[in-house]
Amino acid sequence: MRLSPDELVFWHHGFFKLNATIAYTWALMLVLVIGSKWATRRLSSGPKRSRTQDVLEILVLAMEKQMEELGLKDSKAYLGFLGTLFLFVALASLSSVAPGFDPPTASLSTTTALALCVFVAVPFFGISKQGFGAYLKTYTKPTIIMLPFNVISELSRTLALAVRLFGNMMSGAMIVAILLTITPFVFPVLMTVLGLLTGMVQAYIFSILAAVYIAAATRSRQPAAKAAA
Repeated sequence: MRLSPDELVFWHHGFFKLNATIAYTWALMLVLVIGSKWATRRLSSGPKRSRTQDVLEILVLAMEKQMEELGLKDSKAYLGFLGTLFLFVALASLSSVAPGFDPPTASLSTTTALALCVFVAVPFFGISKQGFGAYLKTYTKPTIIMLPFNVISELSRTLALAVRLFGNMMSGAMIVAILLTITPFVFPVLMTVLGLLTGMVQAYIFSILAAVYIAAATRSRQPAAKAAA
């Protein structure tokens, strides 16, 4: 039993190594690209719309409403990034039921990469919304003494994102693999269904946390006089 898809190596030459984590990550990205092309191939602005477009619009509107409730007023600007994060983690969870397929999110390297995407996106959106100087000042509020603590907070929450997602995704796959070796087939199937539900919840939580961090970085502080007016 493999603890991580990193252990399955398809090709190795010197320093370079192609393992299951890399291969399956690119496979999932290819599925997302092809799926998005297929789902948006016949979009219409007229009264007659396909059922696929109706479902997509419902999902997009629901995500935009969720982001606005979290404090992201211009939700369309963040929809591409946050939506892609959710779809990737959710698809990785759903693909875990495929025989011989190890979800790349069961590798710490993948979850770390996802967390680093959030780590980079937070200052990117923060600077684009508030400006470079105004964003840097948020690290010194309410006083300059908070600067090192705010920096440590940025680093620690990135690590927490990576470890939380990795632990939850890997533990589910390991539990199913262990049960398959010691119990009949029916019980592991039920655990697999529960694992899929857990994976979808983890995708939602990861995206929501990313949205909360971005909302905190893009929230501009109004002057007291202007706010009172």
